[in-house]
Order: sequence, then structure tokens, then C-alpha cells
Amino acid sequence: MGNYNTIQGGKGYVKRSKRKKLAIDDSLNKPVPTHDGIKSVMADNLCNFSTNSDLCICMVTWNMNGQVSYEDLVELFGNNRGFDLLVVGLQEVPRKDLARLLQDALVDTHELLGVATMQSLQLYVFGTKNSYMFVEEMKVDKHGVGGCGGMRRRKKGAVAISINYKGLKLVFITCHLSAHARNVEERNSQCRHISHSLFSKYCNNPYTTPAHITVWLGDLNYRLQGINTHPARNLIHRNLHKLLRSKDQLLQEAERGQIFNGYCEGTIAFKPTYKYNIGSSNYDTSYKVRVPAWTDRILFKIEDPNKITANLHCYESVDDIYSSDHKPVRAHLCLKVHK
Repeated sequence: MGNYNTIQGGKGYVKRSKRKKLAIDDSLNKPVPTHDGIKSVMADNLCNFSTNSDLCICMVTWNMNGQVSYEDLVELFGNNRGFDLLVVGLQEVPRKDLARLLQDALVDTHELLGVATMQSLQLYVFGTKNSYMFVEEMKVDKHGVGGCGGMRRRKKGAVAISINYKGLKLVFITCHLSAHARNVEERNSQCRHISHSLFSKYCNNPYTTPAHITVWLGDLNYRLQGINTHPARNLIHRNLHKLLRSKDQLLQEAERGQIFNGYCEGTIAFKPTYKYNIGSSNYDTSYKVRVPAWTDRILFKIEDPNKITANLHCYESVDDIYSSDHKPVRAHLCLKVHK
């Protein structure tokens, strides 16, 4: 799995780095001349679910910290539900029938098409009513990279769904990687192992085709590097958090050629999504006083941008949910297939 083919963003495309160097594309096991890192795509906030797109996808990732309510899920999905597919990646899921809660929250507009779970790590794909008729094939897979922690079953690893929908092969991966700022190399290694392991049993099938689009969403757990908590919080308080993007470990490691070559991400305009005091919008006031970080991310890659144009219409945190120490992150991506 995990074709690390280069991607070219559509409208609003901006490169995060102009630095070029020889890198190894691990998934293809051959040299590539440059490494572009993660490319930033400006969200235009203009989508009205018109017929200009062939497929509109809403994607949500949330570390639930073992808590959930029906009201939170309603807030999570919003009122404008004209998207074709809804992809929900969840970490630290509570011991509840979450599938039923999700279906109850979406009963008027969407139905469950697929689910992949590994204890507290869960992934759901919903489609509009009667959209199951557009599903030609679906596979699920999982890959664990660590143990569990405590009563909340904090399973680390990834679960994935590969779905052929309206003739497009889509792969969605939700993950929960190792915590703590010091474990950067461990997270890098986990990303690579997950990418190489998922759906690997199909790789030798000559009829297997690469995904048209691959999406990673989850608690990747990358932190801020080289800044202490009080200077970071001061910038956030002054609405200057964009200055912290240069300290983001995920972007740094991608630029070094370690992970996610050629993937795209929306330009981060929202505040760091971790760690909050539960029940508030205040950052951690425990004795640890953690440095805020963008641990929760959504990345995507188009296999052939000459055949498919991807327009990002939103990339945002959902700040009005207070039951977890993480804020959810939501993205809205529309695809246009060139005949």
C-alpha cells in the first residue's frame, strides 16, 4: 500500500519548501530526484456542493479521550451535509456502541458503508442514502504498532478502508501514533511500517491498481520542536499561531524526506488542537503544562493530478466540542475527474 507518488495541488497550491535533495521513495524502493515534503493547499471555503465536482468528501479526525455524546457528534458533522462521502477517523474511542451513535446522528442524510476497527482506533465511511449501489469493492485492514494504555484502551497503529466508489479507488487510513515530543523517529518509523503493511497481501496481484486518492487522518502525535510552552502559548493568545508552523515536527520530518513525500495538507490556520483542559478551551494547566501542538491532522495525495483535480474547501478545527483534551479536525475535499 502507500504509493508515495508525487502530487500537484490544484487551486491554491503552495509549496512549503523549495529545498531539493536526493531522497529514497521507500514504497517504490528506488531513488527519486527531489523531495518536496508536504505541500500546503489553501482552503477556499467556497464549495456549495454544486455539480461542478464528481465527488465531495468530508473527513473528520478526533481523539475522543474515552468520552462522547450524541450532541458532540451532531456538532462534529455540522448542518451542511451535502457531501457524498463522510469519513470519520476516531482514536481513544469509549466503550460504547459508537457505530449506532454515529448512525443516529446521521440518520436523516447518510448511511454506513464501511467500518474498520482495532479496539479504540476506529474508522467509518458513510455515504448518502442508497449510495451503496455505487460501491464496487471494499477492503479493510489494520496494523498495530504498540500496546494499550489504561482503561481507555489507547491502541496505537492504524486501520484502513479501501473502497471503489463510482469508479474511483479511495484509500482512507486513520492512525494513532506514539506520544511525546522526543519520539519523532519512532513516529516516522511507524508511518513507514503502516504504509508498507496495509493491504500488502494484495500487492502481488497483477490486477491490483493503485489508489486514485489516499488520505491519512488521525492523531499523528507530532509536536512542536524548539519552543517552550509559555512562548508558544503567548503567540497563540496573540493569534500569531501561524508562526509556530515552522516548529511543527510533522512538516520538519516531511521536509527532511522521512515521511509523506508529495502529500498535501490544508494550510494550518487554526490553533493547535492539543492539549486542552477537558470541558474548556484552555490549554493544559496540569503540572506537566504541555506545549500545545497540532497532533491531529488530515493529509491527502492524488495519484495522477492530470486525471483528477482536488480542491480543498475547508480545513479547520471544531472548537465548540469540549469533552476531550483534543479538538476535532475537519476537511472538505472535492474531486473532479478529467474524462
